[in-house]
Amino acid sequence: MTAASRRISRRSDFARTLAKGVRVSARDLVIHLAPVSATWPDPTGLRADVATIGGPWLGLIVSKKVGDAVTRHRVARRLRHAFAQVRGELPVAETFVVLRAYPSIAELSTDELADQLRAGFAHRKAQAAFAGAR
Repeated sequence: MTAASRRISRRSDFARTLAKGVRVSARDLVIHLAPVSATWPDPTGLRADVATIGGPWLGLIVSKKVGDAVTRHRVARRLRHAFAQVRGELPVAETFVVLRAYPSIAELSTDELADQLRAGFAHRKAQAAFAGAR
């Protein structure tokens, strides 16, 4: 499970990750990755109080298109469990990760989600972002 201290909950953190991070599409979800670079805080000076160690941090976007409340919560739990399985594989531990779920995600198991996350982390755009943050 992903601890509450490792979840993205502020709107500004979501917005920064979506705007400044790289976007990688998988079959059933979109992965937004924003590694914390060595030049933190960012040049805009926003959220200078964000911890730069202790990541990765996870945020979820599971809209009503995915299903009713029970289905959305089940999908969120599966996504958190899948992320917990693969978070150690991130090349840069201090990374903001936002996952946006497509409606087709409701039928997948945790292992299938973990495989899609691994493929997203290995994508060339993601690897370029990780290389730039080191």
